[in-house]
Amino acid sequence: MNYRLILILTLSGLAILFIIQNVAVVEISFLFWSIQMSRALLMFFLLAIGIIIGWVLNSFYRHRTGKAMLNGA
Repeated sequence: MNYRLILILTLSGLAILFIIQNVAVVEISFLFWSIQMSRALLMFFLLAIGIIIGWVLNSFYRHRTGKAMLNGA
């Protein structure tokens, strides 16, 4: 059996187990608004936001260092 398939099935099983264990609804309050969602969905959104912020900061850093090298600094 392909090792990649085993890895994908294992990670999928762990993700499903994580979602099943974290279905409790939590309330998030910030300033004047509040929202209720499952804990697993909240963690997914926080992970996605972190990945996007990291990607943007990495792109910004590479852009700035690329300009500095072109200018001879």
